[in-house]
Amino acid sequence: MDSRQRFKLAMAHKQPDRVPIDYWATSEVNAKLLKHFGFSSQEQLLQHFDVDFRYIEGPKYIGPELAVRQNGSKEDHFGVVRKTVSYGEGANAGTYSEVIEYPLQKATSVDEIESYPKWPKPEHFDYECIRQQAKEARETGKVVIFMGDRLNRCAQLKPAMYVRGVEQILMDVVLNTEIAKSIFRKIADFYAEYARRTLQAAEGNVDIFFTGDDFGTQDNTFMRIDTWRYLLKEGVKRFADIGHEFGCKVAHHTCGCVRPLLPDIVECGLDILNPLQPDCAQMDYQKIKETFGDKICFHGGISIQKTMPYGSPEDVRNEVKNRVEKLAGNGGYIFCTAHNIQADTPIENVVALFEAYQEFGRD
Repeated sequence: MDSRQRFKLAMAHKQPDRVPIDYWATSEVNAKLLKHFGFSSQEQLLQHFDVDFRYIEGPKYIGPELAVRQNGSKEDHFGVVRKTVSYGEGANAGTYSEVIEYPLQKATSVDEIESYPKWPKPEHFDYECIRQQAKEARETGKVVIFMGDRLNRCAQLKPAMYVRGVEQILMDVVLNTEIAKSIFRKIADFYAEYARRTLQAAEGNVDIFFTGDDFGTQDNTFMRIDTWRYLLKEGVKRFADIGHEFGCKVAHHTCGCVRPLLPDIVECGLDILNPLQPDCAQMDYQKIKETFGDKICFHGGISIQKTMPYGSPEDVRNEVKNRVEKLAGNGGYIFCTAHNIQADTPIENVVALFEAYQEFGRD
């Protein structure tokens, strides 16, 4: 059974020959794994781990030149100012981009939101490159995914946190609802057309359209369910409808405790939910599978907060076995970690993870 057949069976809630395997990791982990195995390319690593999915890079930014400040910080295509921050030491070192200026943080009216001059436009991106990306990915025989990077992933709340500030946008959803709604609509309008042009350029060679927005904290959702429905549900459904229009299965990534949102997520038409973050409240996998397992597929569930960095290889094996027992029955499950494997994860735990996928994921 090849990757595409395996995926189609899992999506149809039927039992494939083994649970499909996906791979998420930081660039630092990729580099360590390539060195460990003596591989010269990412494709060699993916083949070694028998990964069933291939991600395309996505559109190329060609819009107005992005400003660089004297201190080295840069504006992104939303006008959000970021700086590069280093973390860790030695083999566990890495970098990330941290927001240092929220351009709409001090706005006090809907007019200020609407007139903000740096809202991105779909025409600021070149979509022609998608044709070749998707064609080459299809030729691997694997399942092709368009997800985009952190700044180019179709979302609403997360970009709003970048342009408005985390605290301010969460205050807005309670105290300044119309400002929040205006921000979410501007963002959703951009990403909806961005996604449409991307999938159109792919010419049918994308299997999964992967959106992403963090709707939960460790203990609960970021906002009341009725507020989420009023402010964000329409956009989630809008993205799902666009993906389905182009023949894609639609996946959504959300960290945090989102169990209370599952009925609405299903109602929006999403096909796959990632990651069912294991270290959050209300993640009773058995009950979630029993309640929603015939309505949506699950992707992820392996802890990157505890088990992967701090557990033993045997702990990793046991966690994979547990996920199979609780989530993989009658298909509807895809192996993956709850987010990117981080730089502090021992190589032996990554190796144990993929060995366990093969051992416990087979029918």
